[in-house]
Amino acid sequence: MPITPDQQAEIDAQRSEAHQTLRATSPGMEKHLYQAHEVLDHGLIRVIDYMGDDNAITQAARVSYGKGTKKVSNDTGLIRYLMRHWHSTPFEMCEVKFHVKLPVFVARQWIRHRTANVNEYSARYSILDREFYIPEPDQLAAQSTINNQGRGETLEGKEAQAVLDMLRDDATRSYDHYEEMLSDDGKKGLARELARMNLPANVYTQWYWKVDLHNLFHFLRLRADAHAQYEIRVYAEKMCEITADWVPAAYGAFEDYRLGGANLSAKGIDAIKRMIKGEDMDAEKAGMSAGEWRELLGVLG
Repeated sequence: MPITPDQQAEIDAQRSEAHQTLRATSPGMEKHLYQAHEVLDHGLIRVIDYMGDDNAITQAARVSYGKGTKKVSNDTGLIRYLMRHWHSTPFEMCEVKFHVKLPVFVARQWIRHRTANVNEYSARYSILDREFYIPEPDQLAAQSTINNQGRGETLEGKEAQAVLDMLRDDATRSYDHYEEMLSDDGKKGLARELARMNLPANVYTQWYWKVDLHNLFHFLRLRADAHAQYEIRVYAEKMCEITADWVPAAYGAFEDYRLGGANLSAKGIDAIKRMIKGEDMDAEKAGMSAGEWRELLGVLG
């Protein structure tokens, strides 16, 4: 389980406390505060703190643009205008701090998003738990033959079981050696900062990750996408649910223009115009590579 009974008791105690404040709060986000949402086999994500709501976005935009926003009749319309025209700074007025428990290999992919504040559990000072990510059988897949970053056909039967056994056995053996190196039973144990080097990439780590809404949307646009790696996508999808409760108007605009929208090149727009006129188009006529043409057709369904 991602959380122990003691941790759940701590969460319940945190959620039982109420604090009076004059600052704006989001009812949708309040229900998520401290609540642990389980992800993968031992992972979790929970909101530790947040600042701002939909009103904070429009407030900042009206300060920035002054009289220009008087033509916008409602906040939702203004937020959609900001999203549609890539005006990012008003969304930066909202921030959220997550506590995330995740496998190390997911963390190393996640940390590529460098527009956040991060503080990670230190294996130099503390001992990591004996928890490893072992995929569900339906997530075991062969390497894709057309995408160097993706998965192909799902492994089944003996092949899948062999992989699961190797993952579990290797992780267990590595952690056994980790504990043995740390041991001071009759001899000096190896320093924690050295002993950790032998741990596998599927061991779990934890961090606090604080980010503004603009950069959170950028993270979600990439990691909640259907082409993202499953193990990071499930975290992003849970964060989408939380964000939708936190800033419903902003998330609705994001979902419409970013998650559900598409960016088209000048060649792509020209090809669509020619197809509308009845012209029979292909990659060569459009002046596109095979990959570009395939992606355009995917957008058009």
